[in-house]
Amino acid sequence: MKRRPVSVIVISLLLAAAGAVGLVYHFREINFQHPFQNEALGVALIRLSAILAGVYMLRARNWARWLAILWIGFHVVVSAFHSVPELAFHGVLLAIFSYVLFRPRANSYFRANEVR
Repeated sequence: MKRRPVSVIVISLLLAAAGAVGLVYHFREINFQHPFQNEALGVALIRLSAILAGVYMLRARNWARWLAILWIGFHVVVSAFHSVPELAFHGVLLAIFSYVLFRPRANSYFRANEVR
């Protein structure tokens, strides 16, 4: 297996950390008697997807790279209903994620683990 690009390591760790912190933060909002009463369960699933993407990108899984892009893309869409600075911030993050995760070194890293 090829060496992990530092940029992939950084984004993977940031995603996993953001997911874990958010999961812990929002965990107290889940009402286990009525889990679908508010959006807390959905938020928890979104946070879990960030953790999965981060962990499995470190394991060179190509699907995890796409999950990371979908995760931040989802935040861009949600931010469109909030403030302009929030939308701009998430848009810049999407551009950075896309640039870093689809550069030639990252492509070869993720391709090295594909089943042939």
